[in-house]
Amino acid sequence: VLGDMEYEGISVDEKVLNVLDKELQNYIEEYEEKIYAEAGEKFNINSPAQLAKILTGKLHLELSKKTKTGFSTDSSVLEDLRYKHPIAASILEYRMMSKLKSTYIDGLLKSISKRTGRVHTSFNQIRAATGRLSSVNPNLQNIPIRTEAGRNIRKAFVPKNDEYELLSADYSQIELRVMAHYSGDENFISAFKKNRDIHTETAMRVFKLKSKDEVTPNRRRKAKEVNFGIIYGIGAFGLASRLEMKNSEAKEIIDRYFTEFPKVYEYLERTRKFARDNGYVTTLMGRRRYLPQINNNNNAVRSEAERMAINMPIQGTAADMIKIAMIVIHKIFKEKKLKSKMLLQVHDELVFEVYKPELEEIKKIVLREMKNTIKLDGPIEVEIGVGKNWYEAH
Repeated sequence: VLGDMEYEGISVDEKVLNVLDKELQNYIEEYEEKIYAEAGEKFNINSPAQLAKILTGKLHLELSKKTKTGFSTDSSVLEDLRYKHPIAASILEYRMMSKLKSTYIDGLLKSISKRTGRVHTSFNQIRAATGRLSSVNPNLQNIPIRTEAGRNIRKAFVPKNDEYELLSADYSQIELRVMAHYSGDENFISAFKKNRDIHTETAMRVFKLKSKDEVTPNRRRKAKEVNFGIIYGIGAFGLASRLEMKNSEAKEIIDRYFTEFPKVYEYLERTRKFARDNGYVTTLMGRRRYLPQINNNNNAVRSEAERMAINMPIQGTAADMIKIAMIVIHKIFKEKKLKSKMLLQVHDELVFEVYKPELEEIKKIVLREMKNTIKLDGPIEVEIGVGKNWYEAH
């Protein structure tokens, strides 16, 4: 299946990339000027040593991490400074724009095959320990979509000609649905069965609100961080830094969460114990991940292994699910001699190049197979979009 997807490749519109390239270059130059103004002098922004000197010597900021040669100025250090001085946010923004330009725009333009005029990524099945696929040369799985500039890069991915469209099929909140299944928590499962927004539901329970009208966007965001944080085995300290609150407040939120979703807590404890006793954890389909550090005496090392133990069955089951769906969909396309093709997999999303007359049939096949690969206790939802580029389809 992956061989066919790699061979097929995907069309990229160079004109769109060139326009984005110019836009990003302008942004980068604007941010350079902004950073110089905030620093009060010109310096090499890309030199960690010069940057550290400006931050500590000139602006008297404390850097939280050291390297062998001095202070670290990596993104986690700058995130810590984000609320202490505007220069930190400017540098993060500058770096993100520079990375978008060098990795994605320049990288994609270089990756277009002379022979096919398309980009052919390579999928790797054995790099990610949870069983997820990864993609290289170019990596099409981590095009940043949190920012407008990142999302715009998806506009460059287009169908081969006017007879085709791109279709994107995306599992909705699949990891939370898998967690609901594993834990068997009635409150979680019933929220999905009633088709309620799980983050709003969580916010109402954790913040003790009477109706969903009281759920502000900020409260929903906090609930979302908690929901996903729990899947990754986050503790009060981790949640506190994500939500910019005191440790004691974060601990209170986590405690209330476990009171409202008691079986989720039981799942976490059960999984930790299983990992400690057996040295591995498994997905619903039986894929194993061994955890050699699960009984390590060093608290930090052991905690990291415990987080892996909690996350692996959830993320790994979601990965198994989409892989099985891909095998079945690929087989059906072949049997029916369809012109449409599956092109990309981006974790919970599949991207297809669809021959327009086949659109309704493709939608039916994709929905049916993605929803029915592995049965969970709650419903599995798949969102489908169609458009003249990947951005529109998504």
